[in-house]
Amino acid sequence: MRVVIAPDKFKGSLSAPEVASRLSAGLRAGFAAGSAAASLPAEGFETTLIPVADGGEGTLDAAVGSGFTRRSTTVTGPTGQPITAEFAVRGEEAVIEMAAASGLAVLPGFGDGSAPSTETAKSSTSLGTGELIRAALDLGCRHIILGVGGSANTDGGAGVLQGLGAVLLDAEGNELPGGGAALARLDRIDFSNLDVRLEVTEFVLASDVDNPLLGRTGAAAIFGPQKGATPDDVASLDAALTHFVQVLANEIGSEAQDAAQAPGAGAAGGVGYIAIAALGAARRPGIDVVLEFTELEQRLAGADLVITGEGSLDEQSLLGKTPMGVARAAARSGIPVIAVCGRSTLSPEQLSESGFESVHALTELESNVEKCIAEAGPLLEELGKHIGVRLSEKAVSTQDAARTETKEQLHV
Repeated sequence: MRVVIAPDKFKGSLSAPEVASRLSAGLRAGFAAGSAAASLPAEGFETTLIPVADGGEGTLDAAVGSGFTRRSTTVTGPTGQPITAEFAVRGEEAVIEMAAASGLAVLPGFGDGSAPSTETAKSSTSLGTGELIRAALDLGCRHIILGVGGSANTDGGAGVLQGLGAVLLDAEGNELPGGGAALARLDRIDFSNLDVRLEVTEFVLASDVDNPLLGRTGAAAIFGPQKGATPDDVASLDAALTHFVQVLANEIGSEAQDAAQAPGAGAAGGVGYIAIAALGAARRPGIDVVLEFTELEQRLAGADLVITGEGSLDEQSLLGKTPMGVARAAARSGIPVIAVCGRSTLSPEQLSESGFESVHALTELESNVEKCIAEAGPLLEELGKHIGVRLSEKAVSTQDAARTETKEQLHV
């Protein structure tokens, strides 16, 4: 029996590689125990681990788990401090997870429980993401996947331009500082030192966000409050982004204005906008991009079962998140798929329509959700054991059926 394990992270508990590893250990232990009880060998049980993601946080881990090489470089963090950020390279391909350079998680003090402030909401920059792109270009990469999500900035991707060599100037010819608020003073953009390698580089924007850049459903209005923006900040940031679009249109043409309304332009504080307007990026659903570079469908060949999952299986999961993407790929190959999760809020009807053969949650073992989060690793391994025992029982049943059929054929 061969089982492909293709989960997303359990947010706040385990990375996708950790989920896959824990689940694999539990499955193997459970299958071995069940086989021993039936006096059968367990040597034929195999697991293939393929960590996946939906284009946001965890995309880098998925790339490394699929043969990309992890690289690191020093870049400018969202508040200007130098930080070490990682990206992944395979030949001329690169996967960049912008949260590693410009995310909320790398804000000073964020990991200690402090929330983003009104000041960081206005001044955080995506400069480090531009610097990561340049580092990938330096390694010869000419196909770059930009996974966005978890950003701290609302600067329309202006920082990305700065990281790639553009200079943003005010009316007096002074270079602007980073952050969305400063864009209100933007007068012109000097592209004379923009990295020429961009002209021969293909970009893919991996994002499920379909918001435009501006207005009531734009980057500032929808995502700004999560980054510490007050209602007044949201209004001023949206006005500054509107001005940024106008100035950029003066420099590169009306496509800059069209791009502001494109689905996904509002992703990652507007990094989606600059990816579309200035880098010519093609926006694709994050899960589709990840499943493509992990070559999931090809690696499903010969599998008997697929196991996927994420921390919380809910209605958002049904809208194209990782578990559903994996389930669709398994269905195309005619392979049954089950899901594991920390908890599930889906109704029996939703579960039956999801395509999963069954769903197993950590809350089946531990009703305290906080304890599930804190002890996700051991609980997931225990859950894997239960599933492994059931798989061994299925294997025994299949073997018995095959023996019966053989006897009947011999009798005939």
